[in-house]
Amino acid sequence: MPFMSHQNRQQPTLPEPVRRIEAGPWAIELLPGSAYATRYVASQSAIGFAFDSQRGLHAIGSDRVHPFEAMPNGLAFVPMGCDVFSESPQGGEYLRVIRTYATALAGTQPFNNRIDRQAMILAHRMRGALLRASVVDDWETWAIALAERVTGTTASPHGAISGNRMRLLDEFIDAGLDGPLGVSAMAQLLGLSEGYFMRAFKNATGKSPHSYLIDRRLSKARALMRDSTAGLSAIALACGFSSQAHMTTVFKQRLGVSPGALRSC
Repeated sequence: MPFMSHQNRQQPTLPEPVRRIEAGPWAIELLPGSAYATRYVASQSAIGFAFDSQRGLHAIGSDRVHPFEAMPNGLAFVPMGCDVFSESPQGGEYLRVIRTYATALAGTQPFNNRIDRQAMILAHRMRGALLRASVVDDWETWAIALAERVTGTTASPHGAISGNRMRLLDEFIDAGLDGPLGVSAMAQLLGLSEGYFMRAFKNATGKSPHSYLIDRRLSKARALMRDSTAGLSAIALACGFSSQAHMTTVFKQRLGVSPGALRSC
């Protein structure tokens, strides 16, 4: 494909910016999907939401470093005073809501991979507002509502979709994004019936396989918009959209912003 040649790649690649807004006792950040390595002691409570699958090494509240698999659409919590180490060679888009002052959030145990559908709605709404650089939205209300999901929900079982199976599925989807992909092929990859696969996948990620496939197409399109000088029509076809207009429609529906507007940020 022409846009993947080294001649039209930008050198060096510029990372997406960290988008941040402060509202009352909250700092809300949208971290781009890129490699990272961090170590810190949390000075205040923090809520996280992983839009993408993530893999790497971490040690949360412990000195034992071990591999981690973050599920897409998973809610996470880091209490005040928690020692954190985390690194990933690819990362993934991540929302972080930090309590900057005042009373810390309730809870002393860190967690991740919690599926909560109301938290998903809030996180996606906040991501859209950050991508639009909106400053008039009700950020503090959203942050408080997300904090209530952290203190008031219990973890969802992953069922048959484990971290390793999610990795296989991600690799399979990414390799075939420029063509049609169906539920039957995904289920067959994991050795599951279509009905069971659809139920297990939604239980593990909070979304249907079709909705997740759209998310992966969007993620690849955003990466190509950032890392290449290819036209939007070529990027659309490379990511499995039927046309640039189709891609633009999906961007506006899912992210609240057009590809052209996002690329010019």
